[in-house]
Amino acid sequence: MAFLGAIQAGLIAVPLMVPQPGTHDERVSAVLADTGPAVVLTTSTAAAAVDEYLQRAHGATPAVIEVDALSLDDPNPPGIRVSDAPSIAYLQYTSGSTRLPAGVMVSHRNLHVNFQQLMAAYFPDFNGVAPRDSVCVSWLPFYHDMGLMQGVIAPILGGYPGVLTSPVAFLQRPARWIQAMAQAVPVFSAAPNFAFELAARKSTDADLAGLDLGNIISIVSGAERIHPATLDRFCKRFAPYNFREDMMQPSYGLAEATVYVASRAQAGAPKVVHFDPEKLAEGNAQPSSTRTGSPLLSYGVPQSPTVRIVDPDTGTQCPHGTVGEIWVHGDNVADGYWQKPEETQRTFGAVLADPSPGTPEGPWLRTGDLGFLCDGELFIVGRMKDLLIVYGRNHYPEDIESTVQTITGGRVAAISVPVDETEKLVTIIELKNRGDSGEHGQRGLDALKNDVTAAISDSHGLNVADLVLVAPGSIPTTTSGKIRRAACVERYRRQQFTRLDA
Repeated sequence: MAFLGAIQAGLIAVPLMVPQPGTHDERVSAVLADTGPAVVLTTSTAAAAVDEYLQRAHGATPAVIEVDALSLDDPNPPGIRVSDAPSIAYLQYTSGSTRLPAGVMVSHRNLHVNFQQLMAAYFPDFNGVAPRDSVCVSWLPFYHDMGLMQGVIAPILGGYPGVLTSPVAFLQRPARWIQAMAQAVPVFSAAPNFAFELAARKSTDADLAGLDLGNIISIVSGAERIHPATLDRFCKRFAPYNFREDMMQPSYGLAEATVYVASRAQAGAPKVVHFDPEKLAEGNAQPSSTRTGSPLLSYGVPQSPTVRIVDPDTGTQCPHGTVGEIWVHGDNVADGYWQKPEETQRTFGAVLADPSPGTPEGPWLRTGDLGFLCDGELFIVGRMKDLLIVYGRNHYPEDIESTVQTITGGRVAAISVPVDETEKLVTIIELKNRGDSGEHGQRGLDALKNDVTAAISDSHGLNVADLVLVAPGSIPTTTSGKIRRAACVERYRRQQFTRLDA
């Protein structure tokens, strides 16, 4: 209600999480300093905490309005004319895994265009329109791009109801999400990779008794690196309840492109291709003849928006099968970052050198993501800034993490740490169950470390300098669940991880 009210009033909305009482939230403070809001809309439950945070952190405070305490019987003032409304609908602040958050200026046109693009991809059998009587189920927070689109914007633009619950409710009992999708009408939903892992591991048979998931149209997986092993575990766990592999919809996007860029539009299970890890480290994508190597998900053949793979140093297009930076062009791409002209030009104003026929020269959005095209389909290998260089060779941390997760199932962070003037690989692993803390438990941890070490060596030709076993929640992440690798390196160097294998 607050988000829609701000837009109707002709203001630029800024979705933001509620800070915890008595804490300092760097993200919240950075956004408040960047925007200088005239008014803060919140609920009566959170108003005291919000007001206290504003006074403590910023001195002079904007007005705080409790939207659920407003009288709905009062006459509404006339709305602003469309011609007077700002072109910017809202500022979507990035998660800031490698830098301070920046406010992406998402326009009303960006929203409408990207909605049409994602609907065409997610509902190709229904001419880009959700089936009659469809319901959207979401627990995602509204202050993230996927949650805002999935839970608020898409139901309004598409004209279908949304069944909404809170992220806390999901984290307390992941089965609530599954139960909400067991409906007698067509259902679709979306979540990041970790949610599929939690739901598969934490949902009990008692939670699922009597459920029928056969009416699910699709569940979009996005917002963070998607691990094929996680999707496989999810599909197998819920197959007895009529869940099918073809209901999974791996999707790629980012806030700078509103939310959606590419997705598998073909029928059938998610497509996983194994690539030679040594060739991949050299920047060449060569499919493996066997089911060994680096498993990567296909995000389909990009249709709209336009996607190209580009050499980030020369600005020239890469041939198929060559790893480069993913560039995006289309009316869904935002105009830039709020009050950051230099960063806007760097990120949103890229120009191709000698573009191929039919390819615009610019402007292009530089995503900072590395990927390639194979048989016309898009594959993603990781973030440019996260690239690990160990013994002079490039390695993609997400690739290593995916290998480890097939064994452990929990969150994994692969980082490089300087040791004796060289960079060495350190892998931090969250364990779901510590088990026995005595001699038997230690033997289990040792066996696990041996398995992980062997898997990394076999799949990536790398020796691990250190394996750090920690409890769930130990690896620092952004609010959207992305690993903060720089923070991991700093915490490791300061010996601040509480090790289960100590």
